[in-house]
Amino acid sequence: DDTRQELSVSLYGEVQKEVIQATLANDFGLEVGFRGTTTICVERPAGTGAAVETIGKGNPFLATVGLRVEPAAIDSGARYEPERDVLGTLPPAFFTAVEETVQKTLRQGIYGWQVTDCVVTMTQSGFDSVSSTARDFRLLTPLVLMSALQQAGTVVCEPINRFRIEFPADALGAVWSVLTRLGAVSQSPALRGSSGTLEGEVPAARVHELQLELQAPTRGEGILESAFDHYEPVGAEVPTRPRSDHNPLNRDEYMLRVSRAL
Repeated sequence: DDTRQELSVSLYGEVQKEVIQATLANDFGLEVGFRGTTTICVERPAGTGAAVETIGKGNPFLATVGLRVEPAAIDSGARYEPERDVLGTLPPAFFTAVEETVQKTLRQGIYGWQVTDCVVTMTQSGFDSVSSTARDFRLLTPLVLMSALQQAGTVVCEPINRFRIEFPADALGAVWSVLTRLGAVSQSPALRGSSGTLEGEVPAARVHELQLELQAPTRGEGILESAFDHYEPVGAEVPTRPRSDHNPLNRDEYMLRVSRAL
C-alpha cells in the first residue's frame, strides 16, 4: 500500500507471522510490527447493476464505457465479456485496457475485499478517433465499474474451515462447550473407548482460538485438523478492508488522486 507505506502479507496462521518477524530480524536486521491478523473475505454481487460514462457528458476522459455487473455461479470467479453489439467498436488496445482494468478493479469491492463469482459485461463503448488513448479507458473503467457494483450491492463472505478433532472421551462436554462458544457447527461425536472424534465447520477466523482453547480441556492430548472448505455470508457486523487504490467509490477523491499521479 503506497499510500500508507505498509505491506500486507497473506498467511495461513499466526505461527507464520512469528516466523516472518523472526526471519526479518535475524537475517536482515529489520524490526517490524504487525497489526492484528485479519481474515481474508470476499465479496459477491447481491444483484445486477449497470453504469455508463459517455464522452463529453461530465466525463473528463476521452472514452465511453458502459458496464453491467451481475452474479454468477458460486466458485466461478470473475468473468469479463463484451456484448455482441460492442465487439469491433474499439481498437483492440482499448478493449484490452478495459478488460485488464476490470480485473484489477475487482480486487477491491465496496467493502475493500476482492469481488468474485460475477460477470462483468461491456454494454457500451466509444472513442475519439483523433485523441483517445488506452489510458483514457484505464482511468475511466474503475469509475464505471464501481458505480455499477454499488448499484448491484455486494455480500461479504467469510471463509469457513472444515475441522476434525480427536480428544479424550471424558473431555467431550468441555470440547463441545468450546465449539459452541466459538460458533462452530459439529456433527454427532464418535466415541471409541477412551477417545473420541468430532467433525464440523468453524469460521476460519476462530481456528487459532479453537486450537488454543482445546489445550486445557483435552489436557494437551487433543488433535485439531482444519482446512478451508467454502465461503459463507458474514453476520450483521460486516468487516471492511482499507483501500489501497485511488478509491473510485468517491469520484472527487479519485479524480484528485489521478490528477496527482499524472
